[in-house]
Amino acid sequence: MPEMMRAIRKLQAGPGAELCTVPVPEIGPRDVLVKVKATSVCGTDYHIYSWDPWSQNRVKPPLTVGHEVAGEVVAIGRDVTATKVGDAVSAETHIICNNCPRCHVGEYHLCERTRILGVDVDGCFAEYVAVPEQNIWINDKDIPWAIQSIQEPLGNAMHTAMEGDLTAQTVMITGCGPIGIMAVPIAKTAGAELVVAMDVNEYRLDMAKRLGADILINPMKEDPIEVVRSHTRGYGVDVVLEMSGNPTAIRQSLKSARNGARVSLLGLPSKPMELDLGADVVMRGLVLKGITGRKMWKTWYQVRSMLRAGLAERLKPLITHELPLEGVHEAMELMGAGKCGKVVLNPEMAAK
Repeated sequence: MPEMMRAIRKLQAGPGAELCTVPVPEIGPRDVLVKVKATSVCGTDYHIYSWDPWSQNRVKPPLTVGHEVAGEVVAIGRDVTATKVGDAVSAETHIICNNCPRCHVGEYHLCERTRILGVDVDGCFAEYVAVPEQNIWINDKDIPWAIQSIQEPLGNAMHTAMEGDLTAQTVMITGCGPIGIMAVPIAKTAGAELVVAMDVNEYRLDMAKRLGADILINPMKEDPIEVVRSHTRGYGVDVVLEMSGNPTAIRQSLKSARNGARVSLLGLPSKPMELDLGADVVMRGLVLKGITGRKMWKTWYQVRSMLRAGLAERLKPLITHELPLEGVHEAMELMGAGKCGKVVLNPEMAAK
């Protein structure tokens, strides 16, 4: 085992990050050391890299960033019981306390004292990462490393979509970032009759189509409410999966839903917003559901089942770029321009 490794570090408050040489993490008695084979870039990583207001209020440098990971277990603590050296694993990134009321009743994804890998503790944009065994998920080894690495955001899409039945339902997805795009084949695999994808980015709309969307809407070019109603006999969709956090998109999605529809809300508005709750929600009987993280571990089992049922193959076009750790700046440029699907960093890839 080497003593030193390369890692992408946020060394100080401000934009950017640096490739550093640091000690390989030490593990405690209940921890697992993972040799990183693939680590995918998330919108949260971009927020930390660009140092937006959320990051300024949450992240305390110095910190190794990154939280979406797949790799091979190379060492285990003395009290580890279920994970073995050689296992192919990913990580649930929410490190919970196990002691708050939400944990006591089994609502672990709502833990009052959650810490997040790569946000509150050192993450996985590195050659090695230490993870508590309680956060380890053992993967099927026949799934490509890149697909294994995107299970954390895939779990967000799964949780958002599967909070209710999708069989024979009409579904609208607002916001076609990677998580929104992931929701397209999830809805199709779950038996949705019709999947509508909405975004202002034509690149992302095209990718949503490649992954199975039936109807594409650019709200800058057409009225989404009219388009949706024209495809649903005038009633609106049965289910809305709101992934954008954009106030206009949220209001449009509510008006595009039929009376009594389910609206799952994952996207985060950047500031407080106004809704006509009386007309658009209360009087129409809409069911609004806030989504955070993944259900531990129900969502992970749903992801595993769908990956085995063909979702892994359907997701391959979403991996648009694979770069070495040195490519983190290029990765962030791609993220900022919205000209990518999922960007995966491979610590074993040679720098260009």
